[in-house]
Amino acid sequence: MPKVVAPETRRQDVARAVLRIVSRDGLEHASLRNIAEEAGLAIGSVRHYFDNQADVLIFAMEELRRRIDTRIRVHAEKLLDPDAGVDRRAVTEALLTELLPLDEARREEAVLWLAFTFAARTRPEFRPGAALMQQAARELVSRVLHEARAAGGLPADVDVELETGRLAALLDGLALGMVLQPGGIEADTALRILRLHLRDLTAGGRD
Repeated sequence: MPKVVAPETRRQDVARAVLRIVSRDGLEHASLRNIAEEAGLAIGSVRHYFDNQADVLIFAMEELRRRIDTRIRVHAEKLLDPDAGVDRRAVTEALLTELLPLDEARREEAVLWLAFTFAARTRPEFRPGAALMQQAARELVSRVLHEARAAGGLPADVDVELETGRLAALLDGLALGMVLQPGGIEADTALRILRLHLRDLTAGGRD
């Protein structure tokens, strides 16, 4: 008897196939034929779950965002729980480094994020997803800094909005340097840069 696969499970299988192709070969190779082959399906099966190629790619972009969000949420819940009794500095650093390609999994996600973001310049269908990912990252940084100030980890007079932009730009720049430059910024160097920035930022705080 044929195995019955839930539609959402099949859609996620297809999304993962898209992400593998984009990571390995680039977005331009994510045709329906290549996606179907990567997923081990017939093209007709892919079309059964998605209206067209753009629909497939947009869903894959959403799957990427969910993947990153799920991983970050683990650290965020610890940081925002007043009863967790955690080292706030360590958890804050761990949370922010989830936005840096420090290992193979995060490097792949950074490559994918950049591929979709760059494509959004000329492909309007990607713009809402790219904007949402950028907004989510910036809101995360903003919330971390607001919570740090409220907990006394930042000077009371710090300009959180300005520092949000500065820290977000630093994280973006480090990620770009680590992914795009051959032999560019090493993981250890990126961590040292981030730690130095956080140390300077928190100077004068109580933590």
